Amino acid sequence: MKLISYLHDDAPHWGCVTGDGVVDLGRRLPGIDSVAALLKGGEAAIAQARAAAEGATPDHALADVQVALPIARPRRIFCIGVNYANRNAEYKDGSELPKYPSLFMRVSESFVGHGQPLLQPLESKQLDYEGEIAIVIGRRARRVSGDAALACIAGLTCMNEGTIRDWVHHAKFNVTQGKNFNASGAIGPWIATADEFPQGYGGLRVQTRVNGETRQDDTTASLMFDFAYLIHYLSTFTTLEPGDIIATGTPTGAGIRFDPPRFLQPGDVVEIEVEGVGVLRNVVQAEEAFA
Repeated sequence: MKLISYLHDDAPHWGCVTGDGVVDLGRRLPGIDSVAALLKGGEAAIAQARAAAEGATPDHALADVQVALPIARPRRIFCIGVNYANRNAEYKDGSELPKYPSLFMRVSESFVGHGQPLLQPLESKQLDYEGEIAIVIGRRARRVSGDAALACIAGLTCMNEGTIRDWVHHAKFNVTQGKNFNASGAIGPWIATADEFPQGYGGLRVQTRVNGETRQDDTTASLMFDFAYLIHYLSTFTTLEPGDIIATGTPTGAGIRFDPPRFLQPGDVVEIEVEGVGVLRNVVQAEEAFA
């Protein structure tokens, strides 16, 4: 299934995407009021949703709904930095490949859904894109590894892990402020559940396009730390819960790496495409000053 959160007639709904339509699963499963609640319900709830969706006639055309963040307010968003091996070389600092993942956190307000504007903030003209595959956790996980770690994946979604580049250099050891400007990134358009990937997660392709030009293009075969290891590593020091999100890293080709840099400008159209998921599309807009 492709699980979607959306607005219709200004009211929040959730369901699944089938072709060019949306099946309202919240109406069919009144005891489950959101995608987050569905994931917390575990495999039994997902089986209910799958049964309700099977053969159902779409309630809305996809074009007639406003797509929201797949999970309205994710409990935690973990972001992995420099996880594609050739990105480490991109830094040109002669450093060896890392032994452990680089990690930082983002807040939910720093993301918008598919079709909503990305904001170039008042304080900077250095809004940059980072196309990523994001893991959505479906099971409570602590100190898991191998196949048990992969079984904790509810599904995958697309992420634009947008960054305000000059603000990530405001301090010596943290990037938090440059990674958390309101509406600087995007997640969506939906969550493709784990059963959509019977071949597994090796070699999945992620691409970033700006105004139709491909800027990033790589596969998970290039990851230094694969999905199972990331879940293992994170679950070693914290307990992962259903609905938590892990951004798995971005390939080479971010705007900062061009000479001169190619930062996003108002009117730019950014598309992140993940194999097996779909396309996350957003237009850049200049933030308006507060009155």
